[in-house]
Amino acid sequence: MTALLERPATTEPVVVASRRRQAGLRRELLGLLFLAPALVVFGIFSWWPILRGLLISFQQTNLVDPVVWVGLENFQAVLSDPLVGKAMANTLLFVGLGLVIGFPAPIVLAAVMSTVRRFAGVYRVVVYLPVVVPPVVAILLWKWFYDPGTGLFNQLLGLVGLGPYPWLQSPQTAMLSLVLEATWAGMGGAALIYLAAMTGVPAELYEAAESDGAGIWRRIWHVMLPQLRPVIGLLLLLQLIGTIQVFTEPYIFTQGGPDGATLTVLLLIFRYAFQDGQYGQAAALSVLLAIVLAVLSAVYLRLTRSWSTK
Repeated sequence: MTALLERPATTEPVVVASRRRQAGLRRELLGLLFLAPALVVFGIFSWWPILRGLLISFQQTNLVDPVVWVGLENFQAVLSDPLVGKAMANTLLFVGLGLVIGFPAPIVLAAVMSTVRRFAGVYRVVVYLPVVVPPVVAILLWKWFYDPGTGLFNQLLGLVGLGPYPWLQSPQTAMLSLVLEATWAGMGGAALIYLAAMTGVPAELYEAAESDGAGIWRRIWHVMLPQLRPVIGLLLLLQLIGTIQVFTEPYIFTQGGPDGATLTVLLLIFRYAFQDGQYGQAAALSVLLAIVLAVLSAVYLRLTRSWSTK
C-alpha cells in the first residue's frame, strides 16, 4: 500500500525531465532549421571551394577538358621551381618589414590619440580614412606618389636637395615602398582597436605607477602594454596571416618586379593559374600555403596562450 502511494511521487520528476529534454530538442531543431540556409550558403561558397582546390592539387586540368589524376606531381613541380624559393623569401621580407614598420605604428598612433582631448573625433576619422579608401584606388594613388619623375615624394624631397629616388624601379627599395603603402592603408583600423582597448585600462593603475615615480615611458611599458597583451596577440596573428597572403600591392605596383624583387607566394599562384594555365600547380602551392598558415597559427596560439589569462 505504501509503495503504491509513493509511485506517482517518484515518476513525476522523470516525466518532467523527459518533457524538458523534448522541449530542448525541439528548440535545437528549430534553431538548426533557421540556420540551414546560412549553413548551405556557407558550405557552397566556402567549404566546397576549399575541397575543390584540394582535389585540383592532385589533378592536371584546365577546368574544361577531362581531368587527369597526377598524384603528387604538382607538389613536386612546385617544390622544384626556383621561383617558389624566391617568392617565399620575398614574402618573408614583406612580413618582416611589416612587423618592424607596420606593427608598432598603430600602437604609437593610438597612444598619441589617447592623450588628445580637443577634436578627438576628427582625428579618429582622419586616421580611419585610409581604411575606407578602396585598396586599388589607394595603391594607384601611391603609385603616382612614387613616380620617379613627377611623384609627390620626389618633389618634396627635391625641396631639401634629396632625390629623385627610384622607389618602385629599384630592387633595393621596391619592397620597402610596398610595405609603406600597406602600413598606411591598414593601420587606421588597428589604431582604433588599440585606442578602444587603452580606454579600458583602469586609471588607478596609471595613478599608482605615477605615484611610484614612473615616467611616461615606464607607464606605457609596465602598465599599458601588459594590459593590451590579448589585443596585441590577436592583431599580431592577423597581421602575420595577412602579410603572408599579400597580393594586391605587388600585383598593381610592380607585377612582381623589378627582377622578381616583389614576387610573392600569392602572386606566383596567380601566375601559375592565369598566365601559365597550371591550375593544378597553383592549387598545390595554395594547399602548401594553407598548411604553413595553419601550423603557424597553431604554434603562435600555443606560445601565447598565457596572454589571455594574465
